[in-house]
Amino acid sequence: MASSSLKYNLFASFYGQGLRQTFLSHLCRQLNENGITVFTNQDLVRGEPVLPSLVQRIRESRISIVVLSQKYASSSWCLNELVEILRCRETMGHIVMTIFYRVDPSHVRNQTGDFGNIFVQTCAGKTEEERRMWSQALTDVGNIAGEDSRNWFVLSCFVLLVIS
Repeated sequence: MASSSLKYNLFASFYGQGLRQTFLSHLCRQLNENGITVFTNQDLVRGEPVLPSLVQRIRESRISIVVLSQKYASSSWCLNELVEILRCRETMGHIVMTIFYRVDPSHVRNQTGDFGNIFVQTCAGKTEEERRMWSQALTDVGNIAGEDSRNWFVLSCFVLLVIS
């Protein structure tokens, strides 16, 4: 993947306004201060179709940070982003980093506990193919060694090293 085709250094996948205003805003500010361009869904252009725009932004990024919170699996948008992020990892060498924000990685990986219950609710009324695809993506991302959100300073330093 040619670096000249990259518009963003990092794509942030997360769920929830509260997360955006707390943990993620601090992390993004630290990264931006160090010259790292971060895309979050608030940067979408009004009037653009959402899913194609998100797919394009993921592909324009070098790294994705997936912030897995208790309610991440309540959003089919997040789950679709995750599928695309992992597809880019496989086909384009996209770097994927995980942050487990107040959620146990095994609950993400196995879709168990409260995280699993939320995932089951999201899958209600969806096709078997969607459920299977999302479940596999959660298993795969849950198997990526990640950081605990309480170590955000360590994580921001790691991102800086990877991008440099």
